[in-house]
Amino acid sequence: MRNLKSNPMILGRLFFLIIFLCLIPEFDNAVRAENSSKKKGYVTIATLGSSPASVAGNTEPQQVVERIIAHWKRQFTQVLPDRPDLIVVPEACDRPGGFGAEKLLEYYKVRNDQVQEFFARTARENKCYIVYSAYRIMPDGSRRNSSFLIDRKGNIAGIYNKNHPTIGEIEKGTLCGRDAPVFECDFGRVAMAICFDLNFDELRLKYVKAKPDLIIFSSMYHGGLMQSYWAYSCRCHFVGAIAGRATPSEIRNPLGQIIASNTNYFNFAVARVNLDCELAHLDYNWERLRKLKAKYGPKVTISDPGCLGSVLISSEHETVGVDEMIEEFEIELLDDYFTRALEYRHKPGNME
Repeated sequence: MRNLKSNPMILGRLFFLIIFLCLIPEFDNAVRAENSSKKKGYVTIATLGSSPASVAGNTEPQQVVERIIAHWKRQFTQVLPDRPDLIVVPEACDRPGGFGAEKLLEYYKVRNDQVQEFFARTARENKCYIVYSAYRIMPDGSRRNSSFLIDRKGNIAGIYNKNHPTIGEIEKGTLCGRDAPVFECDFGRVAMAICFDLNFDELRLKYVKAKPDLIIFSSMYHGGLMQSYWAYSCRCHFVGAIAGRATPSEIRNPLGQIIASNTNYFNFAVARVNLDCELAHLDYNWERLRKLKAKYGPKVTISDPGCLGSVLISSEHETVGVDEMIEEFEIELLDDYFTRALEYRHKPGNME
């Protein structure tokens, strides 16, 4: 102790150590508060069903690039006031109509990354994710039909290459993507599909297994009932951006229900979507669901579409997520129930 008093440096270090130890609980509480604020929950999504206007066949490629950037700048101004977390655009969003094959190839070479860089700058300036969907000419001359996920800082968070190009695309040199990646965003896990992909179970079943929170569908065609089927079978939200105002660009919940759509007057839709949700069957859950609602009241939503036998449970609570609610009341999730039903089917003596 005598040595400590004679050494101010040691005393100073001890003083700061004591202060630090006292602050640890406060620091821990701050971290917990930050983590709770990051609970999976609401995300604002905008979908734009717009396509650039056709151009005369003799228009210079750089002039076309500038027109397309101006086009998307106008389109983004329609949805940016809602401060979206994510903006989705259609397939081949910067491909001009009116060009033949040779002129289109010349345009792609001049375009290079100019439109992508504009999208990245817009994402960075508005602190949102943007999907840029476009054809790419690779160094070896082959093509990819790709969707880029651009993050809030303007960086590329991931690239999805169309797994199932049409026969016509393949004949023109577009190679088929191999992978079905799921990308981690700050609001949830995101998967992608492009146009013709929606017809193939091979890709859909990969996403069924991967369990994303949201599937982003950039397309030239709508897909009809397949959009709802993908949303329900993958147990996730689904956003479609379809080229042309006449074809709806819509946002669906995991029940396959449309929660937002463009109209004949406006080519965009914006919705605040709750990703903190799970599907459960009504069988064996009736009483558990009643108890859940009785405890949490307006802090939990149980949505019944009718006729399906399944409901969507969504947490509206500031800190208690849907997973905690489900665990608390021992609610059996939809896939767990179906798995149990199959196990019962295959038990000895239960088949003819």
